[in-house]
Amino acid sequence: MASDSFDMIVIGAGPGGYVAAIRGAQLGLKVAIVEREHMGGICLNWGCIPTKAMLRSSEVFHLMHRAKEFGLSAEGIGYDLDAVVKRSRAVAKQLNSGVGHLLKKNKVTAYMGEASLPAKGRVSVKTDKGTEELKAKNIVLATGARARELPGLEADGDLVWTYKHALVPPRMPKKLLVIGSGAIGIEFASFYNTLGAETTVVEVMERILPVEDAEISAFAKKAFTKQKMKIMEKAAVKQLDREKGKVTAHIETGGKVEKHEFDTVISAVGIVGNTEGLGLEDLGVKVEKTHVVTDPHCRTGVDGVYAIGDIAGAPWLAHKASHEGVMVAELIAGGKPHAVDPDCIAGCTYCHPQIASVGLTEAQAKEKGYKIKVGRFPFIGNGKAIALGEAEGMVKTVFDESTGELLGAHMVGAEVTELIQGYIVGRTLETTEEDLMNTVFPHPTLSEMMHESVLDAYGRVIHI
Repeated sequence: MASDSFDMIVIGAGPGGYVAAIRGAQLGLKVAIVEREHMGGICLNWGCIPTKAMLRSSEVFHLMHRAKEFGLSAEGIGYDLDAVVKRSRAVAKQLNSGVGHLLKKNKVTAYMGEASLPAKGRVSVKTDKGTEELKAKNIVLATGARARELPGLEADGDLVWTYKHALVPPRMPKKLLVIGSGAIGIEFASFYNTLGAETTVVEVMERILPVEDAEISAFAKKAFTKQKMKIMEKAAVKQLDREKGKVTAHIETGGKVEKHEFDTVISAVGIVGNTEGLGLEDLGVKVEKTHVVTDPHCRTGVDGVYAIGDIAGAPWLAHKASHEGVMVAELIAGGKPHAVDPDCIAGCTYCHPQIASVGLTEAQAKEKGYKIKVGRFPFIGNGKAIALGEAEGMVKTVFDESTGELLGAHMVGAEVTELIQGYIVGRTLETTEEDLMNTVFPHPTLSEMMHESVLDAYGRVIHI
């Protein structure tokens, strides 16, 4: 095989692409990966990881203010935003170099440059040194997505920010407007609000966190409002008037437009797939609403071309991309992997309080015609939560009445992004209420609430 000829070429080295490349190499394929900017993609460099590092700083800051509750004293509490950002960037850098090392260790050939597909089975890479022409029977598109920009609300890096600007802020906002209340919007609202910014969140849908269960959204809204966040639902930002040092936002709610002044705006109104410049249309790859159309095994309909992760549509989650990457590598290597089941993929939001969910919401289960049993358990009934000083939260479970199948689980409160995994394993193993009731949960742990929520669905709850 010529040196520029591979079994599999992956375009994009985010959590979908680099994992696909490594799995392909493990299975004995000759693999190349092309990345135009950062190893690890947005997730490691400008998304999941650095945001969690920043949110951890705000969480510690919040706890320092509560020192007295725990019998501790902390005086003159403050923060250095530059140092918070510096730590976050250092965490991202450490992981970025780790990805490069893993690719090298697995003998994946890496090319830094801009890729396009001039013909079937061919990839052209524009690098600093010129253009490299590569060949492969199988090409995996893992180019990810970027922030959606709405006309008139475009980011300028000064007054109006995308998530990227918000991760390396030029200043600390005093009056902040966050447009969009999905995971990205709410995480940044939570971070800056905790550090003292007067924060307003505007959501066009009828409630914040619109993909979550309605009860969880309502609980979160109450918690955010208690933290002095202003929440505007069924509201739309129509226009931004920019002047030196301030933005006037025209916000429409209930048919009326009101003007509000801010010094900073973060736009988090969704994402668009990175499909341009690849030559997909000429190849016959179907693109709809900026995303590549695929079957459940990530095949595009063009022989030997696959698409994984954000470019292949919702849910836009790093762990979904990684899992699809493994599945596609195994498919290319001749295996018969299961398709990724979106109902077994959890969503996690790292605001304060945290939110996590998997499977169907109560409303979705009813819409699908299930007769359901619903269980709930509050954090206030759990010894570990009270000992941690984190007594605000709830766990909710939704079961199919006739089979006992766990249809969905929804949580809000401390550490729920870690707890949710128990229910994901359960769903993957096709658990029933009986399996969960017969499971012994260790005491004292937050996980006991998962048990109690199941018991509650069947009228057997002990601690409330």
